[in-house]
Amino acid sequence: MSGTGLIHHLAEVEHWAAARVSGEYRRSTLGRSLEEEGFVHCAAPEQVADVLRRYYSTYPRELVLLSIDPGRLTSPLRWEVGGSGTGDRFPHVHGPITTDAVISTAVLHPPFG
Repeated sequence: MSGTGLIHHLAEVEHWAAARVSGEYRRSTLGRSLEEEGFVHCAAPEQVADVLRRYYSTYPRELVLLSIDPGRLTSPLRWEVGGSGTGDRFPHVHGPITTDAVISTAVLHPPFG
């Protein structure tokens, strides 16, 4: 897995709406804060479906899929082992994601299992 190409983040609708006002997105998986996690957890394109199945299978509301250009990030991007126990490497943004780095969004509807 390389650090090239787009990365993605699954955002709760209300957190993405707040980020569009503030200009910064500071939430990681399932709404935990950047301060709690130390990073914003993202996924490579080929990881998105597995993340939806693994972490959002019972999530009852819509999600927003953020497509992020790593070249536009102002915070460090690192590929690190995720907490799933599988050894998969995920891109983590160590700082807020500016809304300028998000090049497209898509609304996803449950169920995600």
